[in-house]
Amino acid sequence: MANSKDWGLTVRGLVRKEDKILVLRRHPKSKNNPHKWELPGGKVDPGEFFDDALVRELKEETNLKVKIEGLFEAVEDRFKNRRTHKFINTIQLIMSLEIISGEVQLSDEHDDFKWANKEELKEFYEDEMLTGSLKYTLEKKNFEI
Repeated sequence: MANSKDWGLTVRGLVRKEDKILVLRRHPKSKNNPHKWELPGGKVDPGEFFDDALVRELKEETNLKVKIEGLFEAVEDRFKNRRTHKFINTIQLIMSLEIISGEVQLSDEHDDFKWANKEELKEFYEDEMLTGSLKYTLEKKNFEI
């Protein structure tokens, strides 16, 4: 039987601008997925509602104030726990978001951002520059963003 700490919940935001989505590049010193592109978001803290966590993470990582429009996709991924260094499974809820206000300003977790279109995402995919959750999401959706 799996230990309760073997699983986690993560939320990610799909922010669109015309035919592009916002992706962030993880800092090169990151323990998980350094220099790979991902959707903004992060872990849901114990006792926190996932929608509150997503709004909080977007503000922390991008300085954007957002509103949740609905579920885009759900995927499973694995991460190395920063404290225990053991791998845990995570369910990632990817929600469609609307920007209410703000301009993108990155936290120190990321070193770059891009509004990427379908072709650019395919290039990142082919060059293995995407995090697992973004890769799985694009595969499931046949790159339809």
